[in-house]
Amino acid sequence: MTNTAETAETPAGHDASAETASDTADSTANAGGRGGRRGRGGRGSGREGRRAQRGGGGVQQLRYITRKVAPYEVLSEEGLETIEANADTILEEIGIEFRDDPEALEIWRQAGADVQGERVRLPRGMARKIIQDNAPRQFTQLARNPERSVEIGGNNTVFAPVYGPPFVRTLDEGRRYATLDDFQKIVKLAYMTPSLHHSGGTVCEPVDVPVNKRHLDMLYAHMRYSDKPFMGSVTAPERAEDTVEMAKILFGKETVEQNVVTISLINANSPMTFDATMLGALKVYARAGQACIITPFILAGAMAPVTIAGTLAQTLAESMAGMAFAQLVRPGAPVVFGSFASSISMQSGAPTFGTPEPALVLYGAAALARRLGVPFRSGGSLCGSKIPDAQAAYESANTLLPTVLAGVNFTLHSAGWVEGGLAASFEKLVMDADQLEMMHAMTNGVDLSENGQAMDAIREVGPGSHYLGASHTQANFETAFFRSKIADNNSFEQWESEGAQDAAQRANTLWKKRLAEYEAPALDPATDEALQDYVARTKASMADSFSS
Repeated sequence: MTNTAETAETPAGHDASAETASDTADSTANAGGRGGRRGRGGRGSGREGRRAQRGGGGVQQLRYITRKVAPYEVLSEEGLETIEANADTILEEIGIEFRDDPEALEIWRQAGADVQGERVRLPRGMARKIIQDNAPRQFTQLARNPERSVEIGGNNTVFAPVYGPPFVRTLDEGRRYATLDDFQKIVKLAYMTPSLHHSGGTVCEPVDVPVNKRHLDMLYAHMRYSDKPFMGSVTAPERAEDTVEMAKILFGKETVEQNVVTISLINANSPMTFDATMLGALKVYARAGQACIITPFILAGAMAPVTIAGTLAQTLAESMAGMAFAQLVRPGAPVVFGSFASSISMQSGAPTFGTPEPALVLYGAAALARRLGVPFRSGGSLCGSKIPDAQAAYESANTLLPTVLAGVNFTLHSAGWVEGGLAASFEKLVMDADQLEMMHAMTNGVDLSENGQAMDAIREVGPGSHYLGASHTQANFETAFFRSKIADNNSFEQWESEGAQDAAQRANTLWKKRLAEYEAPALDPATDEALQDYVARTKASMADSFSS
């Protein structure tokens, strides 16, 4: 194994062990968020979904998206039924291996599965029935600031930053190994970014901290430097336990026992395998009532068939096996159907992004998740380019648009991903975030109010004139169109006089400006002291280890 913990969604060196609210109520004295629920529904935010909320440093934060546009469908009812039948055949005839975890095998045996060695075969329909009888269709993840809590499922879309890269890249320094300082900076940038609704998880791997201890520093960074929701550690069961214990310090024991306060990434080690590391973390979180994203990590042609339908069937089978297992561990444990499916170059074997086939898999998997009745995770701003250039922009756009149009509920890698996930780019994080903000406008749909119909403006202007001076234009010009923070739409002469900068250079200036303006969200000093004490005591009980 590599020593880059929680990087399974890094195509090079695939290893699943290594990757890794609107219903909120009272605020807590120590953290700022109590209440919430794990029910099968929750109220949407409608137009308020785009409501700006005041954040640190004067940045206007955007609420998670509640989409007003229908999801785009690529498969007929018959096609979806075919894939579901094939997934059941995989579970019944071929089975899923649950490796090095006797407890997991016994849980399946007690549930009525056919367990032979480490191979688990399920009767047709068993996994679907377990999931539909128990798993919530939608749930709230609390943030310590109640205004930042998110609804996962339904018509909602939550954007989270890049996850897992061992390298970082800036225009100033180029590509280098990530440090804890980089991790903290990316957390701060995500906090300062209006269109990122979630702090994420392993936004980069701080390789200057021992592997067995770095999860503590990463969790503390999310808890201290942001007040948005965050993800837990999954690279060992005891690291998942540390996540739950630190969450209890932050939110209070009772709040954690009654609400979802963290969401964590559990990867199937495709094809058709779950390993002990992922299963161990899944059991910790499920028993604590915390959410798990069950995601087969697939490079089609290597870990799944080269066809779209074949990849969909295997993805559904693997994810259903993991989600059903979580329900056997604790009925009602929140789960998310995850899909990370990309293609490979059949000439070199290198992963490719932004191509048509993974987009079709994404659309299909989103429809399968809706039919199953669970939230869906996929997509992002993915690219194979090494730098934030035209290739990165095209490939990221060709991933992000399907993500939004398909109706993805939780979007990891929404901003900052370059080099196939091996590096987190500070410039691309800002550039991607600009596109995410654009998605807020697009998913708001068409305004058919009296103001939106604009008949008064049409009557006022009449034939042969223009709308620039019309009363309706004057009343709406500030909010009529999306305004990019990165794009330059000035004259050539003005652009040249301001340094003739490209988009990456403008993004470089913006992320530095945001960090300079960063102000940490308030945190009760006693809670902060307790978190730091937990980190220090836990670290003191361990010897340094730079291998996972």
